[in-house]
Amino acid sequence: MTGFSEVDRRHMARALALAARGRGSTWPNPRVGCVIAQGERVVGEGWHRRAGGPHAEVFALAQAGGAARGATAYVTLEPCSHVGRTPACHLALIVAGIARVVVAHEDPFERVNGRGIAGLQAAGIRVERGLLAEAAAELNLGFLSSMRRARPWLRLCLSLDADGRLGRAAWADLSEPWADLQQWRARSAAILVGSGSVLADDPELSVLPATAEALPPVRVVLDGRARVPARARVFDRRAPTLHVLGERPGTSVEHGHECLVLGEAGTPIPLPALLCELSRRGLHEVQAETGPRLSQALLQAELVDELLIYLAAPAAAGAQAPTRLPANASPGPGFRVHEVQPVGRSLRLCLRRAQGSAAS
Repeated sequence: MTGFSEVDRRHMARALALAARGRGSTWPNPRVGCVIAQGERVVGEGWHRRAGGPHAEVFALAQAGGAARGATAYVTLEPCSHVGRTPACHLALIVAGIARVVVAHEDPFERVNGRGIAGLQAAGIRVERGLLAEAAAELNLGFLSSMRRARPWLRLCLSLDADGRLGRAAWADLSEPWADLQQWRARSAAILVGSGSVLADDPELSVLPATAEALPPVRVVLDGRARVPARARVFDRRAPTLHVLGERPGTSVEHGHECLVLGEAGTPIPLPALLCELSRRGLHEVQAETGPRLSQALLQAELVDELLIYLAAPAAAGAQAPTRLPANASPGPGFRVHEVQPVGRSLRLCLRRAQGSAAS
């Protein structure tokens, strides 16, 4: 990695903050931010706001105007080199007269994958890469997972009581944990739930949009035996729903939403095949809010990349949030603690699979 200056780091940090504004609205595209600067002075900035709309570089160049000539562009992901729903961004940077491009992370998408950087270099533009690469990868864990593994980044959410038993105890004080969970839902492209949870709780799986451009996550309902009734709230019109079945349904269970048939009648829905299909559909970051049986199946199949565990405080009056995960609540080998955060009287633990990260 080139020796970057403090000014470089400051501009890239700003580009990453801009990219983060696209959480919940860019899928199936990655989250990308761009800052254009003449030395310390920022002359243009932007971020990708929604799939099908202008990319981050386009917004930044429009704001910079003629000041882009001879400037440095700080981009959180390699500029695209292909024409899709929008023109190729590396060409826009060349035409604008950008002299230097600093890229945080390469784009593994097969139609880019180094071609954007190569095109810039062929035009005589100095390209440096790797600045704040880890933070850039963190921002696009789902996209990178789909590009490299052909399956989404899967986050499994669990609620445990103070003794480590799976249940609803962490939701006893609904305000802080529920608002926190909403933020994680909002950044996801899909929310996965099993038929057992739908039958027991009739969840709506609603999401409070973070921005006006936010897209509602697709509700993915695993219903191998076609047990979920048409009146279930997951089939309302507030968000799209993908009804996953183990055999071709009759008209009685087709509720106006798309049905996906996987596997064979009388056998469990093949979870690896399901995740591959979600990735193919551009649903790169999936949040599973499943009951004990399906959660265990996902863990045993080693399909879970991240565990989000809400641990309730002890029942004693005035008890504070717990400080660690109970020993009997361990998810098993292969996970490491990534983050610990108090949320009201509960504790949120984020655990990541120690190997096989999408970003590595």
